[in-house]
Amino acid sequence: MSGTAATDVPKMRGDLTDGPIPRTLLMFAVPALLTNILQSLSGTVNSIWVGRLIGEEALAATANANIVMFLVASLAFGFGMAGTVLIGQRWGARNVDGARRTFGTAVGFCAVLMALIAAIGFALAPALLRLLATPEGAYPLALIYLRLIFLSMPFGMISIILSMGLRGTGDSRTPLIFMAVTVLIDAVLNPVFIAGLGPLPAMGIAGSAAATIAASMLSFVGMVIYVYRKDLPLRLRGAELRYLIPARAELGFIVTKGLPMGAQMAVMAAAGIVLVGLVNREGLMTTAAYGATMQLFTYIQMPAMAIGGAVSAMAAQYIGAGRFQELHTVTRAGLAMNLLFTGVVTILLLLFDRPVLVLFLGPDSPAVDIARHIQLLASWNFIIFGLTMIYTATMRAAGAVWVPLLIVGIALFPVRLGFYYATYGWLGADSLWLSYPVSAFSALAMGWWFYHRWNWRKELPADPAQAEEASHADAQPAGRMTPDL
Repeated sequence: MSGTAATDVPKMRGDLTDGPIPRTLLMFAVPALLTNILQSLSGTVNSIWVGRLIGEEALAATANANIVMFLVASLAFGFGMAGTVLIGQRWGARNVDGARRTFGTAVGFCAVLMALIAAIGFALAPALLRLLATPEGAYPLALIYLRLIFLSMPFGMISIILSMGLRGTGDSRTPLIFMAVTVLIDAVLNPVFIAGLGPLPAMGIAGSAAATIAASMLSFVGMVIYVYRKDLPLRLRGAELRYLIPARAELGFIVTKGLPMGAQMAVMAAAGIVLVGLVNREGLMTTAAYGATMQLFTYIQMPAMAIGGAVSAMAAQYIGAGRFQELHTVTRAGLAMNLLFTGVVTILLLLFDRPVLVLFLGPDSPAVDIARHIQLLASWNFIIFGLTMIYTATMRAAGAVWVPLLIVGIALFPVRLGFYYATYGWLGADSLWLSYPVSAFSALAMGWWFYHRWNWRKELPADPAQAEEASHADAQPAGRMTPDL
């Protein structure tokens, strides 16, 4: 489909190829950014309730359990992102039925996968926590928390897949609405279930997990009802419910593309764990300072993550529409937006870091000055790394998923660790903080080279069922063009 032909087709709801690219990207990315902020705030509020109402051992227990859950969930996240790419491509091609088939396969496959992981994880939870060397005082609490969270994984991941699928169809507003619902319910139920109010018994750390589970399930049910009441594009009705049985073509794409996407998240998590171990060698104050700066780093990264996800969804729709010549415009808009948003957030946190860090460390803690030093040396690297995320987002939308994994793996391990070990003798702890921008610049250099010099478009078309769709095009012309959805 040429750019001219694309302008002659009827308008569809969630069409990210319609209108000026910078404005469309901004309107799509802002709700995604707010969703990320709410999700992080939810974790922060939960940690406050657990720490205040139960104590430090319970807080350590949730931290250890969350590490395990992130590593396990990385796989499912990868499959969800792969499904989002294929949904976006089909949505851009006006193939509504194909988008629904992809969504059904993603939901059906991930539901079965997460049920198996939940059962295995419940049984192996003690071994996983021992592998992490969970402190003895936190182990019993971590075991309860981890097992409950494992049991909730199938519902939680299906909710995430639904949110990702909606973004593939250009809808970032619905996930924002129900993330707000989740955060509100979770924040209210946490103290109620932990301490026990009225007729409810005090459940301790199990109450925190139960609150998270209840909030996720209620929000998920509400989102499903909303999708059907609003007749949003991915709802499955009647014969379409058979799409929940994974189809070979869609499943092949989701697995082959999703595995490296999930591996990329796992590599990033592993690099974080290694870095924490190196920081711990510097002593208690440095560890405390790093813990506080990590809270700020979480928010600095959010614009790049949201914009990267928006670029990937938009690029997938442009690919589906056959408008390949406009992919560079999408990428350039993402690069400019990342520089602006991430740059502003970074500058603000550098200017006002002391009052923010005091919230975590207290006004008289010597760790405050250490944390400010870490911020000065390391925080601005996220502006650079965000640019890499934009390049890889476009390539990922085209199905080139091994390149982002390669870039992250090289930048976070041989480059970052190599710099640390090569310079620690004369830089000391500063080698840790400076390893951030060093690895970020190396990632940007690789991202730029692969984007501009490597033929990543050879992955196109990324839709594994394109031949099958083409064979059915003459038989089902109306099903492939649904205007004003």
